Amino acid sequence: MARKKVLVAGASGLVGQAAVRHFSRFGDWDVVAVSRRMPQGEGFDHVAVDLTDRAACEVAFSQLGDVTHVVYAALFELPGLFAGWTDAEQIETNGAMLRNLFEPLLAAGDALEHVSLMHGTKAYGIHHPAIGPRGVRNPLRERDPRQPHPNFYFVQEDFLRERQGGRGWGLTVFRPTVIYGDAWGNNMNPIPALAAYAALLREAGEPLHFPGRPGVPVLREAVDADLVAEALGWAATSPSARNETFNLTNGDVFLWENAWPAIAETFGMEPGDARPVSLAADLPARQDAWAALVARHRLRAPANLLDFVGYNSLVYTDMLLSGAQQPSMPILNSTIHGREAGFQACMDSEDMFRKWFRKLTEDGVIPPPRP
Repeated sequence: MARKKVLVAGASGLVGQAAVRHFSRFGDWDVVAVSRRMPQGEGFDHVAVDLTDRAACEVAFSQLGDVTHVVYAALFELPGLFAGWTDAEQIETNGAMLRNLFEPLLAAGDALEHVSLMHGTKAYGIHHPAIGPRGVRNPLRERDPRQPHPNFYFVQEDFLRERQGGRGWGLTVFRPTVIYGDAWGNNMNPIPALAAYAALLREAGEPLHFPGRPGVPVLREAVDADLVAEALGWAATSPSARNETFNLTNGDVFLWENAWPAIAETFGMEPGDARPVSLAADLPARQDAWAALVARHRLRAPANLLDFVGYNSLVYTDMLLSGAQQPSMPILNSTIHGREAGFQACMDSEDMFRKWFRKLTEDGVIPPPRP
C-alpha cells in the first residue's frame, strides 16, 4: 500500500492532538503536526508556524507538496468566547488562517487527495441572534439549507469548494457537538476545567459539589475527541465521505446531574450538593491552591491554572453546566447521515468522562484518588 502523508493543522488543540495520535498509530501514514505549541505524543514531524503569519506560511507549506491529506482543525477565538462567534475580526482571521495554509500548499504540488474540515453545530445558526434555537429545525440535519449569517465556517468552506474546481481532491466537513478530550489550555475543552475543579475540592476534603444550575433538565450531547479522530481517519480514505458534511456525536444524550455521580466516582469522591458557581470566576481565584497542589504531587500540569484549563474553556464549561433559565426543548444533532455513509462508531458519554479523567490521572496531570 502506498504511503500517505497527513498534515494536521491545529495539532496542539483538542481535535488536532487526537488526530495526530490516531494517524501516528498506523505504519502507512506520515504525520506532519502544524501548531505553534508542540503537541503531546510522538511519531510525527512538527512544523511550528503561526497561521496568521502569511509570509511564514508561504515558506513552510510551499515545501510540503507531497502532502496527500489535510485535517484542518486550527481555530482562533477571542477572549471571552461568545462575543467572538459573531465578530467580524474573528471571522476574517479564521478565514485568513485557512487561506494562508492552503494557497501555498495547493501551489506546491498535486499530491493532495482529501481534506477534512472541522467545524461545528454553530453552522446551523443556533448561536446567532438572527436565528437562535427557535429558528432551526430540530434535530439538526446536514441536508437542511444553509441559513445565512456571519460565520467563519462558511468563509472557509466556500474557499475550499471554490479551489476544488478542476482538481481531484475531496472535501469532508464535520460538525461535531461539544468535544471532550485531554488537550490542555484550549478554548473549548471542559475536561481540564472539571478536573481542576474536582482536584481542588478533593484536596480540601470536600465532596464533588455540582457547580451548575440545579433542577433544569437540559439534555446534552457530547463527542469524544478520539471518536472524532476515528471519523477523520475514516473520511480520509472512504469514498462515501467524499464531498459530504457530517454531524458527530457519541450517539447518546445525558443530563449533567445524572452523570455527576459517575464523574465523582472516577475521582474517588462522593457527589456533593448543588452549589452553583461560575468556574470562570472561582477557579482563577484558587491559583495559589492549584500551584501548591501541582508542587505537592509533582504533577505534569502547569503551575499556572489558566495555562492548564484555558480561560475560554472555563467560560464554555459554565455555559454547558448552567443550561437555560427554564427547561426547554433540547437542540439535538441527527447522525443518521454519517451512519448511512458507513461511520458507525459510538460511545457511552458517562464512560467518556471516566476515560478522560482516568487518563489525566494516569498521565500525572491530576493527583490520583486517595487510597
